[in-house]
Amino acid sequence: MRKRLFSFVLTAFVLAFPLTAWAEVTLPKIFGTNMVLQQEQPIHIWGWAAPGEEVSVDLAGATASTKADNQGNWHTELPARKADGKSLTLTVSGSNKITMDNILMGEVWLGSGQSNMEWRVSGVNDAQKEIADSSNPELRLFLVQRAKSEEPAKDVVGQWQVSSPETVPAFSATAYFFARELQKELKVPVGIIASSWGGTRIEPWTPANGKGAVLYNAMIHPLAPFSIRGVIWYQGESNVMSNAGLKYYDMKKQLIDDWREVWGNDEISFYYVHIGPWSGRYAPGELPKLWEAQTKSLTLPHTGMAVITDAIDNLADIHPKSKQVVGKRLALWALAKDYGRDITYSGPLYKSMDVEGNKIRLHFAYAKGLAARDDKPLSEFMIAGADDKYVPAEATIDGDTVVVHADGISDPKNVRFGWHKTCDPNLVNGAGLPAAPFHTDNWQGGTGE
Repeated sequence: MRKRLFSFVLTAFVLAFPLTAWAEVTLPKIFGTNMVLQQEQPIHIWGWAAPGEEVSVDLAGATASTKADNQGNWHTELPARKADGKSLTLTVSGSNKITMDNILMGEVWLGSGQSNMEWRVSGVNDAQKEIADSSNPELRLFLVQRAKSEEPAKDVVGQWQVSSPETVPAFSATAYFFARELQKELKVPVGIIASSWGGTRIEPWTPANGKGAVLYNAMIHPLAPFSIRGVIWYQGESNVMSNAGLKYYDMKKQLIDDWREVWGNDEISFYYVHIGPWSGRYAPGELPKLWEAQTKSLTLPHTGMAVITDAIDNLADIHPKSKQVVGKRLALWALAKDYGRDITYSGPLYKSMDVEGNKIRLHFAYAKGLAARDDKPLSEFMIAGADDKYVPAEATIDGDTVVVHADGISDPKNVRFGWHKTCDPNLVNGAGLPAAPFHTDNWQGGTGE
């Protein structure tokens, strides 16, 4: 199945287009001057030409050739190479010649989701300064324009651009700050592709939804199999409003599995944002259910979750403006998991509990240096006894654990932490990263360890 779907990526789009359209060699828009190619992975190059036409590619002396098939499709690959800081030229030749220059080898990531991923740099905190400081020849941006398609499309609208005060303002803020952090820490070129649409649910981004996958068809499918290191994902608000609850885990698993199949790579990293608290139109209890589904997604391989409960500027605004925090926390997962950095990359995540008399002791992953970020008593803990009625609890740090109790609860049963849509908990670890909301009653969340 995996091989069939990967092959489908390369051929499905041609069914909707006449062969005469490919009289000359052409390439999808994801290839172009100023692009970054993923280092240390085979370099897939594909496009269209007249049926049977011979096509050759040359990247700084590395060459390959192939012939267009009967449908006018061609695909070849060049061997993997490392980032070396050199500016490269890619030439594709058939009956005509296409030359692309100012190409760098480096790290390539794809950012997708709904409005919080689409949110522009021009709309973040300190936007004027961020834009003024955005010139970086080793950071390259590709913004996919909005589109829908009932069938898998052949191409997107967009082009590679060098990061600058002219190109950054309209780009995805989360994706930009994520890529900027990677580039700064890794000291290699980084290319970031942004493909998102505000107000969208996860379903139209998922190939398995066939005719319903109108955003995947138009905005993701044409990008594969362009080699990437991983994906960052900021979406879920619309699925809270559709009462997806824990079913969102199955939806996300399907999307992750499908995208990895499409790229033919089971190890593509997938890091996502634990969506923020909001006082708006969420039905009671629905946001925490989706949080549990998001945390459960950490049981999937090569995933990570950035918690941002402490980065909400205004609980009445579903769009936190501190996208710098969001991008950096996603980058922590990548730096640790993909690039081997010895850093703390997650805030505390609930693991287990023990009942000790009239108290409950909570155990966490990523718990070194537990503290209250505001030096106040720990907040947002509640405890319940046998009657399952939750009351506010007192919580104290004991080493790498938290001990919770409340007057009048002599036989405690369960704990909740930050388990409502306007929570503002203050538990962090020694790296200052916030703990994710949880409950202890049949908790299904993972830790990503």
